[in-house]
Amino acid sequence: MNYELKKVADNIIDAAIKAVLPDKAVIRALENKEFPGRVILVSVGKAAWQMANAASEYLGDRIDKGIVITKYGHVKGEIENVTCFEAGHPVPDDNSFKATQKVLDMVSDLKSNDTVLFLLSGGGSALFEKPQISGDELSDITNQLLSCGADIVEINTIRKRLSMVKGGRFAKICEPAHVYSIVLSDILGDPLDMIASGPACPDSTTCEDAKKIVNKYNLKLSPDAEKLMEVETPKKLDNVTTLINGSVRELCNAAAKECEKHGFESVILTDQLCCQAKEAGSFLASIAKTHCHGNKKTAYIAGGETVVNLTGHGKGGRNQEIALSAASGIDGIKNAAIFSIGSDGTDGPTDAAGGYADADTAGELRKKGINIFDVLRQNDAYNALKETGGLIITGPTGTNVNDVAVLLIDCD
Repeated sequence: MNYELKKVADNIIDAAIKAVLPDKAVIRALENKEFPGRVILVSVGKAAWQMANAASEYLGDRIDKGIVITKYGHVKGEIENVTCFEAGHPVPDDNSFKATQKVLDMVSDLKSNDTVLFLLSGGGSALFEKPQISGDELSDITNQLLSCGADIVEINTIRKRLSMVKGGRFAKICEPAHVYSIVLSDILGDPLDMIASGPACPDSTTCEDAKKIVNKYNLKLSPDAEKLMEVETPKKLDNVTTLINGSVRELCNAAAKECEKHGFESVILTDQLCCQAKEAGSFLASIAKTHCHGNKKTAYIAGGETVVNLTGHGKGGRNQEIALSAASGIDGIKNAAIFSIGSDGTDGPTDAAGGYADADTAGELRKKGINIFDVLRQNDAYNALKETGGLIITGPTGTNVNDVAVLLIDCD
């Protein structure tokens, strides 16, 4: 392993994540904001605790009561007047359903001068859920969508129609209270109705869209689920104000700024990356092959969200697959390293945020008798990168604004 480049990578990761923590943005959204009646806080998603804690520190006892629903291991302490729940992600579980019901009970008797302070971040689709079908079938359909290569927009289009809170339905439940929604975006282009499946946003998708996705991926639905594909979601909401306070663009810009501090000229290739993870890794490696003989230190940055088509039963995530697939292409290129991370600190169902690979990674795996092609076919990038020290582990970060991948070429 090139320990010098690995240290630079760690510094870039740390700085980029700190730059997109939601605390300051939440406070900015609350400054000079007046709430005439009670303030009911509902915070949902992987960054829910961080966002709720920032709101609590600013508003103090103006918050009458509140609930946080976040991923297991993401609650960092108690928040005054707020009850914190942890639940399943990326597949909802019984704790998702129970916590969501607690929220619905809490907002059941609101008045027109009350405000629901709704803090929303990615991961909310699984964490905030009251299904209109059985929990078992919802888990099955979610797993089908995750394993077939569907993108997040397609996944959420289906989720909305199976839920009592998604696709604007939560905002309808809160009526006549006003919903003041502060959103941390984890979807390319920041489509409000897709972030966490848009619980407080009019839905832009249609039943026809949903049926096309069912047919495209040959999803197996029960008769009850099929009927729900025919039920339209709210297309207009009069009780919602929404602000977006973070996105993958900020993550890319923060990574670029830190790269420049380390002497690299930074090039943001895209903040709209959306392809197979293996293809993204191969593409970054191809760039390394072209530019590794240059005369200046360069960092190529790509932000977005790739997908993984599950063909095996291994352990890993999309960012780990980017790094491992890139390892073959940069094999022996001594001045190159590629790393990719999820800004929330988790990549797939693992404790890793992502993966790192450099010129030595493929060779180290060969010495251990590990074939990268076979590993990728089994979707077992986690265990392969663990053998090379290539796992990036940050722990829960408190934010969630998609992923960033960086190719470093050190031509000094």
